[in-house]
Amino acid sequence: MKLSEELIWRGFYAETTIKDPAELDTRASKKFYWGADPSADSLTIGNLAAAMMCACFVRHGYQPFLLAGGATGQIGDPKDNGERDLKSLAEVEHNKACIAAQMKNVVKSDDLVMVDNYDWFKDMNYLAFLREVGKSFSMTQLLDRQFVQNRIGEGGSGISYAEFSYTLIQGYDFLHLYREYGVDLQLCGADQFGNCSSGIHLIKRLENGVADAWSTPLIIDPVTGRKFGKSEGNAIWLASSDNGSGNYTTVFDFYQFWLNQPDTSVEYLMKIYTVLDRPEVERILASAVEHPERREAQKALAKGVTSVVHGAEAAEAVANLTERLFGGSLGDLTEDEIREFGEYLACASRGSRLFDALVETGLCASKGETRKLAAAGAITVNGEKVAEDIEISQVALLKRGKNKFAVVR
Repeated sequence: MKLSEELIWRGFYAETTIKDPAELDTRASKKFYWGADPSADSLTIGNLAAAMMCACFVRHGYQPFLLAGGATGQIGDPKDNGERDLKSLAEVEHNKACIAAQMKNVVKSDDLVMVDNYDWFKDMNYLAFLREVGKSFSMTQLLDRQFVQNRIGEGGSGISYAEFSYTLIQGYDFLHLYREYGVDLQLCGADQFGNCSSGIHLIKRLENGVADAWSTPLIIDPVTGRKFGKSEGNAIWLASSDNGSGNYTTVFDFYQFWLNQPDTSVEYLMKIYTVLDRPEVERILASAVEHPERREAQKALAKGVTSVVHGAEAAEAVANLTERLFGGSLGDLTEDEIREFGEYLACASRGSRLFDALVETGLCASKGETRKLAAAGAITVNGEKVAEDIEISQVALLKRGKNKFAVVR
């Protein structure tokens, strides 16, 4: 399957400047860049979709330039409904290091180049930026952007000069990478296409060059109809442990998220989030139709995505852990088994009070909630219902409801 065919089959095809997707198969220059701002210390599965598109280009011989936005992260990509809170420089630096590692983990390539736009903006003269970049855009162009219209139109919250200028900064990123590395293709999510256009405009105006952008649709949760992302309050994080902000999803919970997808969503998600090829996807889906009780498609999806983000060994381990937790009596588990589960589940330390451990591991939001759930018989320790706030001095498996687990070790 050619690159253009695979992109369309997987659904990585939204707005683009490329007239015929087949041009990607014979493009003379095979360099692209994709960027993400360090607005949090972990990417989400919304970002992961764009990263999977990038990985698809890499499999077909393209060289990736991945940008962690140390400069743009200090401003913040404008939202439709209001100003972003500025992050401290230390927080931006921390977040940048975290997401850069995740980007490299998903978009694997021997020729990968990591860049940071802070490197070329930190010493830039403001007047020079205005003369070169600012003079290249008319206010009419900028005011016509949809995000600006949403913010300054009737009922809008207004927009600061900093966020208004964001598209110029990102546009200059593309210009810089074009000049320094010959990068002439930017990949992005559909919501970033306007910012990509700014770079294309600068390259044409200042270098008399030709550049393109290719975008992928925003991924919509088929159940809720909301996009996958932190702004929607439904974030599934790529980080499996806490980097300091609480923005993480354990490997077990990550696997469970995909395992619990409905039949109607699995094909759509499998094409985007796994590297399974077309014959294998079609085989899995056909088998799932014949034997829906086996949930083969959901298992393939969960294992495939978890392998991409956390590695094949972790994916195999949580698949086995899932079978163990849901396939027998929790009271039969040994201490060694429970201790091993702690590699993939949230953990608290031995000697903790039960209610503290439930909150610490995220099984409950507050001690008030723990009391209510315990009184209702929804909390178990090693398979036994517990209603009191006991001290847990031994290795233990905590369970809330039917499918939420944590370990004390």
